Amino acid sequence: MPINLDTQGLITISQLKETRTKKVNLSKGEVVLLDCWAKIALAEKGVEYEPELRTCLGAKSDLLLKSNPIYKKVPVLLHDGKPLCESTVIVNYIDETWPSPPLLPSCASERAKARFWADFIDKKVIDAVCNIWKSKGKVPGTAKNEFIEILKQLVGALGEKDFFGGDSFGFVDVIAIPLTCWFYAVEKFGGFKVENECMQRETVARILPDPEKVCEFVIMLRNMFGIEQ
Repeated sequence: MPINLDTQGLITISQLKETRTKKVNLSKGEVVLLDCWAKIALAEKGVEYEPELRTCLGAKSDLLLKSNPIYKKVPVLLHDGKPLCESTVIVNYIDETWPSPPLLPSCASERAKARFWADFIDKKVIDAVCNIWKSKGKVPGTAKNEFIEILKQLVGALGEKDFFGGDSFGFVDVIAIPLTCWFYAVEKFGGFKVENECMQRETVARILPDPEKVCEFVIMLRNMFGIEQ
């Protein structure tokens, strides 16, 4: 049974009752965000948005199901009533709609390279993380080695630079960083340590969920699907 992971759904019922969101009308239309990667991209652009809150364990709102009837999962961005789905598509749209500061390089070849690595992260990292936390009993060495090898490839692509885009925070960083909040859970169930320094950036630190809360969410998922501790 496929599981649509949603770390940003970690909101309690009491928080839902207490929280009041204010609709923001922007020059380019109202922006409503159904969570995840786009939060960082919008924060980098200085764009306000109205969050769509949901309960824990990935409960799906009517707005989410209507906006993304194909995959029925986040992330979804609604701009002026028009829905956009999938993280890389959304971040690319945000970069084109609010071009300053740019997330993608000005050079065509560098833009292509950034999109390649964003696609690599989107396809490889999530699957590797799931292979670890969904393992019953001891995590297979193949799953741990796959995850470590993927990280080595990303570290190699980063090189000595502070960001994937070179001197500036950019497209690939926006796609990669939200996944790091799962690393604590990977450490817990995989039995190894992953270094993470991404929280040094203010737009990241105030948006990403607490890794320990994400780990609690993973434990709930494991219990729900009968996976042994």
